[in-house]
Amino acid sequence: MAENQRAAVILAAGQGTRMKSEHPKVLHEVAGMPMVYYPLQRARELGCAPRLLVVGHGAAHVEASLSASGAGFVRQEQQLGTGHALRCAAAALGSFRGTLLLLCGDVPLLRLETLERLLAYHEAEAAAVTVLTAEVADPYGYGRIVRDGVEVLRIVEEKDASAKEKALREINTGIYAFAAPFVFSALEVVGCDNAQGEYYLTDVLAIARQRGERVRALAATDAEEAQGINDRVQLAAAGVAMRRRINEELMRSGVTLVDPATTHIDPTVTIGADSVIAPGVYLHGLTSIGRNCCIEPGVMVHDCTIGDGVHLKAGSVLEGSRVGDACSIGPMAHLRPGTVLAGHNKLGNFVETKKAVLAERAQASHLTYLGDAEIGRNVNIGCGTITCNYDGVSKHRTIIGDDVFVGSDVQFVAPVQIGHGSLIGAGSTIVKDVPPDALAIARSEQKNIAGWAARKRSKINKREE
Repeated sequence: MAENQRAAVILAAGQGTRMKSEHPKVLHEVAGMPMVYYPLQRARELGCAPRLLVVGHGAAHVEASLSASGAGFVRQEQQLGTGHALRCAAAALGSFRGTLLLLCGDVPLLRLETLERLLAYHEAEAAAVTVLTAEVADPYGYGRIVRDGVEVLRIVEEKDASAKEKALREINTGIYAFAAPFVFSALEVVGCDNAQGEYYLTDVLAIARQRGERVRALAATDAEEAQGINDRVQLAAAGVAMRRRINEELMRSGVTLVDPATTHIDPTVTIGADSVIAPGVYLHGLTSIGRNCCIEPGVMVHDCTIGDGVHLKAGSVLEGSRVGDACSIGPMAHLRPGTVLAGHNKLGNFVETKKAVLAERAQASHLTYLGDAEIGRNVNIGCGTITCNYDGVSKHRTIIGDDVFVGSDVQFVAPVQIGHGSLIGAGSTIVKDVPPDALAIARSEQKNIAGWAARKRSKINKREE
């Protein structure tokens, strides 16, 4: 089916009172992403256009958080049931004709393959409604699917089910494929004459049967996919399931995860083959890890691009940085946003960088801060060196040319420029530019006062007597 013959509506208006949170339920995270990210992503992968999100509780917050998702937003000012929510989206869908996929923002575990099967079956059957179902061991509390062969006769809720119907284990997941414009006309006659005073989507099935339309059901192969999230216990369980799925896919692609159960990797992260990820690693956001990398325990990486053959040592934190091939980082290094390493760089223990650009083979082995700096090729930064980039009002840059050697405990008071090939003596405070190939020393004169320490000890001893 052509792309413009499929649309998607994701229901995300509920408050989620059992979450006991001030935040909208659909923005609570599963494996590092808002739970609603997953149905939105599935709809995009299926080529659904438009993709509409029905929002209500915390609508402004949800819209702001998902503004870059490519979805449109529809407000459901009063939460009057699932049928009412879909009716709110009708105007935004206009004259759409084709298959309308209805997803739930709090059901993040649905696989693309399952939804592809649902849509293919719905379209092959020329059905008016196809409901995704699941077989569960304990169906208590769910709507049961009552069938006559492939035809769905009705969905009966727990409180209305007979003893025979309660024994049925096939349940309604709340995920549907509808034929449009049929579904819009059916919604016009759905009423709210029930104990809850709500408009139920399940009533559309009865209307379809009354009109002689086909109503079908397709069972998911894994009931876990259809699990909704209503509280933080289910949120945690969904996170475990999603991380397991992400990690298994990575391992099958050639990545070694030493202990998958303690490795947290977002679905937006990519990792090259033959990289080894140790326990306790967190890889978040738009992060790309190259091939043949080694990431030691306790490393956290957020929104970074990491080249091939990179070694990230224990306890290091990287944010918004680009790391070239064959770099060694840490242990306990901190790369803050704007750091760029060209390749073959070494940043050792307790080195911190921020908006620092290092050319190839520049290195700082330990106890160093490099902020707002541009550092040339083959530069060695000695222990305890810092760039003093902030004067209390503005930030200033330090520029260091190629092949510079910087001794220990040097302070560069920016703005300052260091010429190529120069040498900066240990303990210097550099406040002026240094020309190429020069030796710069900025220390106070050393004075040795003979016998001073002995005389001081003598005075102390006399006072104690």
